Amino acid sequence: MARCRQSKFACQLPISLVLPLPRKPSKGHPPVVSEAALTAEEKERLNARRALRSASWAAVFYLITTDILGPFNAPYAISQVGYAPGVILYFIMGAMACYTGLLLWWLFLKLDSDVFPVKTYSDLMERIFGKTSRHFSAILQSIQLIINVGTICLSNGQSLSQITKEHLCFAVCIVIWAFVGMVIGQIRTLKSYGWLANSAVWINLGIIFISMGFISHSPPNYSAASNAYGISAGPVETAAFVSQTLPNKVNGIMNMVFAYGGAMIFPEMLAEMRRPWDFWKGMCCAQALIFVAYLLYGLFVYSYQGQFTLSIAYQGVSKYGWQTVGNVMGLLTGIIAAGLYGNIGIKVAYYSIVEEMFHGPPLNSRKGRFIWTGMVLLYWALAFIVGAAIPQVQTISGLVAAVCIMQFTYTFPPALIFGFYFIKDGRDPSTGTINWRAGIFAGSPWKVLFKIFNFFLALAALSMACLGMYGSGTAIKLTFETSQATSFGCTPPV
Repeated sequence: MARCRQSKFACQLPISLVLPLPRKPSKGHPPVVSEAALTAEEKERLNARRALRSASWAAVFYLITTDILGPFNAPYAISQVGYAPGVILYFIMGAMACYTGLLLWWLFLKLDSDVFPVKTYSDLMERIFGKTSRHFSAILQSIQLIINVGTICLSNGQSLSQITKEHLCFAVCIVIWAFVGMVIGQIRTLKSYGWLANSAVWINLGIIFISMGFISHSPPNYSAASNAYGISAGPVETAAFVSQTLPNKVNGIMNMVFAYGGAMIFPEMLAEMRRPWDFWKGMCCAQALIFVAYLLYGLFVYSYQGQFTLSIAYQGVSKYGWQTVGNVMGLLTGIIAAGLYGNIGIKVAYYSIVEEMFHGPPLNSRKGRFIWTGMVLLYWALAFIVGAAIPQVQTISGLVAAVCIMQFTYTFPPALIFGFYFIKDGRDPSTGTINWRAGIFAGSPWKVLFKIFNFFLALAALSMACLGMYGSGTAIKLTFETSQATSFGCTPPV
């Protein structure tokens, strides 16, 4: 059994159960792989990855709170459903996101080892559900990361367009930030993002408090609302329950889901921690801060701007000077978050394609450095295409939340913990076969209820994701019908 690097837990499952090994075992005898049995190249990779494990739980806190667009789409989300559903849904989804984050943390502690480290979300998927699930997870993760980076390029492009008073072509505003991302994307380790992530959190909090001040003393940006939604100026209207079409309500809910999208890279963060046991501290503190910041800011801005609330709230004020203050500060935090997404996304691609598929050099080698540079350039070029193709932050955010975030945050974690205990309790060590009845009903009554609860939680989350895909897809269609912005065009959406 491979040695676990967590001091408080020992690996409870044999490697032959949780990970397909490169060496073929003799029939009926699962292999025991030790570090001494590794080749020189494998030992070099192992030592290199150990050297990268330097992040603390405080760094994880900052990385998770940076791993969001900021709370600036929360007012739009609440404007689509109203006060009552907004508060209830943010609380329920926040509590469940914290719960599923703890599930991922627990699984990492159980399955990670020095010989076979868990580096990505896909590793967890493979060790429980097999190789096919690994590829599915990697593809879905890559889609989410590239769309997230494209979304941030889009939001920064909107900010730059407002700053220049629309004198610069909107597509050019987006491509500028793609070039900036190509520069900061050369950072390879999460530790190097620590001070950037730290500053981004405080800048985001500064934007919240400053924009709350000027939003309360400024009428809504009626012209921007007209461009975005096709609605004319009038009195601000708010309601406990908003009368909206089902697609708009679902898209609003998916924008709430976007707040809790960090779970997708939790295994990557854990893989770079000195003490993965401490992850729960940073994760729980980050989820609490995200919940409070999003909800309070969303309720405050919606109260003042009502149906005119924009997808990026601080852009919804009518005075240019106050728009510029929020936009300039938002540019800084946006590009830091985009850099984080790009860093993880390129690592996923590097491990899956360069190292595993083509048996290329390790990431920290000299050749790996050159390959990384090329992948950064390609990745951010694709991000520009995504950002310019759907020129509305609220619709693209809802789409990625439905297709990807719902799965990584709400569907996969309970499914993984169910699969973990199903295999552990139902597998016959002598034959390797699994008895499904024992897999579900073995153990104490509380353990059985725990497994059944997570099974139905995964099904419920998957059903909600399907509804979200319908709502967000319909919202995108309606957006192109009412918005003045077009794909790769010079007309800004705000």
